[in-house]
Amino acid sequence: MDLEILYEDNHIIAINKPNNILVQPDTSGDVSLEELVKRYIKEKYNKPGEVFLGVPHRLDRPVSGVILFARTTKALTRLNEMFKTKDIHKIYWAIVKQQPNPETALLRHYIVRNTKTNKSTAHATQVPDSKEALLTYSTLARSTTYTLLEVQLHTGRHHQIRSQLAAIGSPIKGDLKYGFSRSNEGGGISLHARRVEFIHPVSKQSVRIEAHVPNDTLWQAMSELVGE
Repeated sequence: MDLEILYEDNHIIAINKPNNILVQPDTSGDVSLEELVKRYIKEKYNKPGEVFLGVPHRLDRPVSGVILFARTTKALTRLNEMFKTKDIHKIYWAIVKQQPNPETALLRHYIVRNTKTNKSTAHATQVPDSKEALLTYSTLARSTTYTLLEVQLHTGRHHQIRSQLAAIGSPIKGDLKYGFSRSNEGGGISLHARRVEFIHPVSKQSVRIEAHVPNDTLWQAMSELVGE
């Protein structure tokens, strides 16, 4: 698989992750993005031995978009802290069939994660073992069938966008786990990590990294509607 590299320096590398690929290896034995990036760095820089690559955050397997990796331990430590303190701002795009009402809103739910089913449930009120989840969505474009939403995360809960949009009756296209009627071709879902913005943990320069939407007909059509 050819990597789409969005940003690269001595401390950080950012990739536009395709949907339906793992970020890190798991029990499936399927190739992961982490392994591919390590291979790329080893070959490009002719590095002997094991390549260091830190993973400060993750995207679900069926989700596409910007994923950051750390190339040094210094960057990994600082990025981990920045994600923890919410100093890295993440913007997602999601395609849904059911237009949310209102067109823009702050969603507050209380999420309970079921580790056995690898699924989260978003509740309107606090329940035992729940964690508060906050996001803001806004409507970017509409076609005759689908709506493109921009989502800003204010917390980082398990399957947060997927479960919160499902809770208001607008599950993400292709997301069978959260109530969409049918799968997408290829097994991914129409959720894309569009952009990250942060102050570089080493150089202290402002960084903005944006990922092109997947190369399929619907994503391209929705992107054109917002002038991309």
